[in-house]
Amino acid sequence: MIKDYFLLAYRNIIKRGLRSWLTMIGIFIGIAAVVALIGLGEGLRGAITAQFGILGTDVLSIRASGIDFAGPPGTAVINPLKDDLVDKIENVQGVESAFNRFIDSAIVEFNEIRDTGFIGSVPTEEDRKPFEEMLNLEVEDGRLLRDGDSKRVVLGNNFKDEDNRFRKSVIVGDRILINKEIFEVVGILKRKGSFILDGAVFMNEDVLLDKVRTNDEEVNIIAVKVRDENEIERVKENIEKLMRKERDVDRGEEDFIVESPQAALKSLDSTLFAVQMFVVIIAIISLLVGGIGIMNTMYTSVVERTKEVGIMKAIGAKNSAIFSLFFIESGLLGSVGGVVGVIMGLIFSYGSAALGRAILGTSLIQAKVSLPLIIGALAFSFVIGTIFGSLPAYQASKLRPIESIRKVI
Repeated sequence: MIKDYFLLAYRNIIKRGLRSWLTMIGIFIGIAAVVALIGLGEGLRGAITAQFGILGTDVLSIRASGIDFAGPPGTAVINPLKDDLVDKIENVQGVESAFNRFIDSAIVEFNEIRDTGFIGSVPTEEDRKPFEEMLNLEVEDGRLLRDGDSKRVVLGNNFKDEDNRFRKSVIVGDRILINKEIFEVVGILKRKGSFILDGAVFMNEDVLLDKVRTNDEEVNIIAVKVRDENEIERVKENIEKLMRKERDVDRGEEDFIVESPQAALKSLDSTLFAVQMFVVIIAIISLLVGGIGIMNTMYTSVVERTKEVGIMKAIGAKNSAIFSLFFIESGLLGSVGGVVGVIMGLIFSYGSAALGRAILGTSLIQAKVSLPLIIGALAFSFVIGTIFGSLPAYQASKLRPIESIRKVI
């Protein structure tokens, strides 16, 4: 019986052709918006999470606050960090180790192609091992840097790709130019899923300060490893107290930031979630408009098929059968609109992500449409159809057979 209802509903939708498609516009636009924008948001969230996931839960970073879009972190600020702070921070209770991070932009040349890249410092001597453990640095080819590697570098995994910015794979033993200085590549890191690490050049700190940086007293970031991750908030407060004293600022007027990757990720995640909710609200409005369109179409269908309903009831069709027929038809309108919307949303989300990566040259733009999202979108479109079709279906079920036939004669 249910199968017959679906077949009748399907035939009625096909019969009305253009009107059915116009009715479903609001549904599939709303579903497409939900699928596409939530998919892009989830992809972006996953890509950003990967950037922070390379650090453990026992790590803090300290940087001067200011506008960072002009270059590496801690640049373009009024009062940058100084290199003498690290020794004082190491004496804070709960700190296992602390070391300066120098990050500079430089002209990198390979295969006769020049590009701007980030050069990161690797601490020497006793700080080297904690730094490698903190970032979980492992080589896929070659080796990591050692003390005394004055003209050698280790590259992120992106340099190994044949379609990288230099249009040629870089391998161990190759030589690259950094600010017109020749450096030998001694290692290629394993892929981290982080566009920061995978695209970076690493050299020993003393070499970077000598060959790349002009001011060796200014520090981009101070990395801190906490002895007990359960005490990270207390250690953070102690460091902030020290920093306020050293930089002569009051609470609430800090010109520095002490944060853990997880705290920064949580804040960013909340922002992304708020944006997604805003998008969902707009999409729901579109779905409600689509639902009203379904209701209008079903009311029209009831009027057009008054004689048909009268004949069905005259030969014994029950009110429940008439209601089920119109109810399923409205639900089917919503479902078809949902299927079209999901397809459009998938095309838009993955197409936009691919286009964004191609234009901007970054892997940060991703799309991730999960199966629960697709199932939820389809279920919601069906529910919208049935809710807005229930009243016309009820009206059809209450038509009296004699009056229905007489209205048309």
